Amino acid sequence: MPKYVLAYHGGSMPETAAAQEEAMAAWGAWFGSLGAAVIDGGNPTGLAKTVTSGAVKDGGGANPLTGYSLLTAADINAAVALAKGCPILKAGGSVEVAEAIDM
Repeated sequence: MPKYVLAYHGGSMPETAAAQEEAMAAWGAWFGSLGAAVIDGGNPTGLAKTVTSGAVKDGGGANPLTGYSLLTAADINAAVALAKGCPILKAGGSVEVAEAIDM
């Protein structure tokens, strides 16, 4: 079955401990709902730099990566359907879905 990278962008950080617990519970519930589709739950990301042939810029660009996961799904439409439940969407972020091609 094909693998898909879910690249998380943006989203606001919870401002209180209670909001952080709520967000973590939402992520846990979402990952739980994905079941065996989760190959690698991934991680949030930290400091980012964008490297081009002529420069290195701080901050990761206009829409910096904030985390990733690796899933399996029947096709990209099925992967997109799984991504639509991601809690980052409620926090103002987005999810980029891309097929991971075996080489």
